[in-house]
Amino acid sequence: MCGRYLLDTTPAALRAFFAYAEQPNFPARYNVAPTQPIPIVRLAEGKRQFALVRWGLIPAWVKDPRGFGLLINARGESVNDKPAFKNAMKRRRCLIPADGFYEWQEDGGNKRPYVVRPRTGGPIAFAGVWECWMGPNGEELETAAIVTTEANRTLRAIHHRMPVILAPDAFDFWLDCANVDAATAAAAIAPAPDNLLETYEISTAVNRVANDSPALIERLAAQPAAATPTNAELASTPAKRVKPKKDERQPSLF
Repeated sequence: MCGRYLLDTTPAALRAFFAYAEQPNFPARYNVAPTQPIPIVRLAEGKRQFALVRWGLIPAWVKDPRGFGLLINARGESVNDKPAFKNAMKRRRCLIPADGFYEWQEDGGNKRPYVVRPRTGGPIAFAGVWECWMGPNGEELETAAIVTTEANRTLRAIHHRMPVILAPDAFDFWLDCANVDAATAAAAIAPAPDNLLETYEISTAVNRVANDSPALIERLAAQPAAATPTNAELASTPAKRVKPKKDERQPSLF
């Protein structure tokens, strides 16, 4: 599962990397969360197009989005079969620009957050699908979901799923819904190479969506081990006075 990610590449560098004509201006985002607007890259009249959509796909056949669950991820193993995704997989595949993502490792009932980033830096592209929902009064809402797959060996100890990350030479293959059918496009759904990404533990500040700053991706400082007291320190520590235990059988007046 991918439930949070980051995008801190500058608008100009992102435009050059994904080769779209639009010139959007947007701030760096270090804690992108579901239901927020996210950038995607799709094909429009044979050319790559930048667009903002809501993260959380709503299929076109949904009557009332308020009663429909939030679909932020589409499992790659079933994306061509699930009614919620199969039409988008056929006709509306997209790229979702990112600079990394977050995963949480289960640890005895606690969850420890990790950031996952390319070892060499720079943006990456998640495989995505998008939809356009139209309401009864003509309103339109464009939404998207990230396609996921099983984790590679780099992530497996942290989480069992990861986003599908497409190499630049696979961008056109994934985007070209007119000439590449959904079954063929599914060949791109695979774990990222083991040497592509690095992971490290970060602060739990990322758990709060309102926190959105570069501090979120700083490495968690190692906690020093507690020092064992020496015999001299133990000898110099005054013994604690033990209070007599109150007899609970007799009521106290004070």
